[in-house]
Amino acid sequence: MIVQQIENQSPFTTKDGSTIRSILDRTNAPVEEQSLAEASMTSGQSTERHYHKLCDEIYFLLEGTAMMDIDGEIREVGPGDAILIPPGARHQITAQSKLRFLCCCAPPYDHADVYFD
Repeated sequence: MIVQQIENQSPFTTKDGSTIRSILDRTNAPVEEQSLAEASMTSGQSTERHYHKLCDEIYFLLEGTAMMDIDGEIREVGPGDAILIPPGARHQITAQSKLRFLCCCAPPYDHADVYFD
């Protein structure tokens, strides 16, 4: 059985500018097909608009509110919202307050699968 404590995971900055802590991924567990991380952003912070060629991504908001832009469709999101970001979709999230959310990726998050226009 693999059990990870988020407090034991070191944060790092992704290519799009968000700070994440891997909860379960290839670096800390024998997982091959997905990854789970916690992302955090400060009020007013935005990720850089980007897309993934391979990755299905799901954001699940835990704390705070944000404006979510997926392929030009913009919507306010908050705690309890789950957001699907399919491969190829250009996306950006802008925190309106301190923001914390889970990020699930399949296949697992990889810096090499982050693209900018």
